[in-house]
Amino acid sequence: MATNIIGLVTTAALKLVVDTDCDATSEANVNSGAATIYAVQVDNRANPSTTVYLKMWDATAPTVGTTAPDQVFPCGGGKIMTALNTDGDAFLTGLSFACVTDGGGTAGTTSPANDVIVKVVIA
Repeated sequence: MATNIIGLVTTAALKLVVDTDCDATSEANVNSGAATIYAVQVDNRANPSTTVYLKMWDATAPTVGTTAPDQVFPCGGGKIMTALNTDGDAFLTGLSFACVTDGGGTAGTTSPANDVIVKVVIA
Protein backbone atom coordinates (compact mmCIF):
# COMPACT_ATOMS: atom_id res chain seq x y z
CA MET A 1 0.00 0.00 0.00
CA ALA A 2 1.42 3.37 -0.99
CA THR A 3 -0.69 5.54 1.30
CA ASN A 4 0.97 6.97 4.40
CA ILE A 5 -0.22 9.25 7.18
CA ILE A 6 2.41 11.55 8.67
CA GLY A 7 1.80 13.43 11.93
CA LEU A 8 2.48 17.16 11.73
CA VAL A 9 3.72 19.13 14.72
CA THR A 10 1.03 21.79 15.23
CA THR A 11 -1.44 22.84 17.86
CA ALA A 12 -4.28 21.67 15.59
CA ALA A 13 -3.13 18.00 15.50
CA LEU A 14 -2.86 18.05 11.72
CA LYS A 15 -1.86 15.00 9.70
CA LEU A 16 -0.55 14.69 6.17
CA VAL A 17 -2.03 11.84 4.12
CA VAL A 18 0.22 10.93 1.17
CA ASP A 19 -0.73 8.51 -1.61
CA THR A 20 2.11 8.08 -4.11
CA ASP A 21 0.09 6.07 -6.64
CA CYS A 22 -3.48 7.36 -6.50
CA ASP A 23 -5.62 5.53 -9.03
CA ALA A 24 -9.22 4.40 -9.61
CA THR A 25 -9.10 2.07 -6.60
CA SER A 26 -10.54 3.96 -3.63
CA GLU A 27 -8.28 4.67 -0.69
CA ALA A 28 -11.09 3.93 1.74
CA ASN A 29 -11.55 5.59 5.13
CA VAL A 30 -7.93 6.74 5.37
CA ASN A 31 -8.47 8.40 8.76
CA SER A 32 -10.53 5.56 10.27
CA GLY A 33 -13.41 7.97 10.82
CA ALA A 34 -14.24 11.65 10.56
CA ALA A 35 -11.70 14.11 9.16
CA THR A 36 -11.52 17.82 8.46
CA ILE A 37 -9.70 18.66 5.22
CA TYR A 38 -7.53 21.78 5.14
CA ALA A 39 -5.45 21.32 1.99
CA VAL A 40 -5.29 19.07 -1.06
CA GLN A 41 -2.47 18.71 -3.58
CA VAL A 42 -2.60 16.64 -6.76
CA ASP A 43 0.71 16.07 -8.57
CA ASN A 44 -0.08 14.90 -12.11
CA ARG A 45 3.32 15.62 -13.69
CA ALA A 46 3.77 11.96 -14.67
CA ASN A 47 0.77 12.19 -17.03
CA PRO A 48 1.76 15.09 -19.32
CA SER A 49 -1.22 14.95 -21.67
CA THR A 50 -4.01 13.57 -19.45
CA THR A 51 -6.24 15.44 -17.00
CA VAL A 52 -6.99 13.52 -13.81
CA TYR A 53 -9.85 14.02 -11.38
CA LEU A 54 -9.32 13.51 -7.65
CA LYS A 55 -12.66 12.37 -6.27
CA MET A 56 -13.24 12.59 -2.53
CA TRP A 57 -16.05 10.99 -0.55
CA ASP A 58 -17.42 11.53 2.95
CA ALA A 59 -17.82 7.77 3.19
CA THR A 60 -15.97 4.75 4.52
CA ALA A 61 -16.32 2.52 1.44
CA PRO A 62 -17.47 4.32 -1.72
CA THR A 63 -17.74 2.54 -5.05
CA VAL A 64 -15.73 4.42 -7.68
CA GLY A 65 -17.96 5.12 -10.68
CA THR A 66 -21.18 4.58 -8.71
CA THR A 67 -21.04 6.63 -5.49
CA ALA A 68 -21.38 10.37 -6.12
CA PRO A 69 -18.26 12.18 -4.85
CA ASP A 70 -18.56 15.00 -2.33
CA GLN A 71 -15.65 16.90 -3.89
CA VAL A 72 -13.84 16.69 -7.23
CA PHE A 73 -10.52 18.36 -8.02
CA PRO A 74 -9.39 18.37 -11.68
CA CYS A 75 -5.68 18.55 -12.40
CA GLY A 76 -4.42 19.12 -15.94
CA GLY A 77 -1.83 16.94 -17.63
CA GLY A 78 1.70 17.63 -16.44
CA LYS A 79 0.44 19.96 -13.69
CA ILE A 80 0.29 20.27 -9.90
CA MET A 81 -2.97 21.52 -8.35
CA THR A 82 -3.19 22.80 -4.76
CA ALA A 83 -6.37 23.79 -2.93
CA LEU A 84 -6.45 25.33 0.56
CA ASN A 85 -9.39 25.79 2.93
CA THR A 86 -8.33 27.53 6.14
CA ASP A 87 -11.78 26.93 7.68
CA GLY A 88 -11.58 23.21 6.93
CA ASP A 89 -14.15 20.99 5.23
CA ALA A 90 -15.64 18.43 7.62
CA PHE A 91 -16.10 14.87 6.39
CA LEU A 92 -18.17 13.42 9.22
CA THR A 93 -18.26 9.74 8.20
CA GLY A 94 -14.83 9.09 6.75
CA LEU A 95 -12.39 10.30 4.09
CA SER A 96 -12.00 8.19 0.97
CA PHE A 97 -10.49 9.23 -2.37
CA ALA A 98 -9.44 8.02 -5.83
CA CYS A 99 -8.10 9.45 -9.12
CA VAL A 100 -9.65 8.78 -12.52
CA THR A 101 -9.10 10.13 -16.02
CA ASP A 102 -12.61 9.84 -17.40
CA GLY A 103 -14.79 12.44 -15.78
CA GLY A 104 -15.29 14.59 -12.78
CA GLY A 105 -18.81 13.47 -11.92
CA THR A 106 -20.04 10.22 -10.49
CA ALA A 107 -19.08 8.12 -13.52
CA GLY A 108 -15.49 7.32 -14.37
CA THR A 109 -13.39 4.33 -13.39
CA THR A 110 -10.26 4.58 -15.55
CA SER A 111 -6.96 4.81 -13.69
CA PRO A 112 -4.24 7.23 -14.83
CA ALA A 113 -1.50 5.58 -16.92
CA ASN A 114 1.22 6.79 -14.54
CA ASP A 115 1.44 7.54 -10.83
CA VAL A 116 -0.47 10.52 -9.44
CA ILE A 117 0.70 11.78 -6.05
CA VAL A 118 -2.02 13.06 -3.73
CA LYS A 119 -1.39 14.87 -0.46
CA VAL A 120 -4.21 15.83 1.92
CA VAL A 121 -3.80 17.79 5.18
CA ILE A 122 -6.43 16.71 7.70
CA ALA A 123 -7.27 17.01 11.36
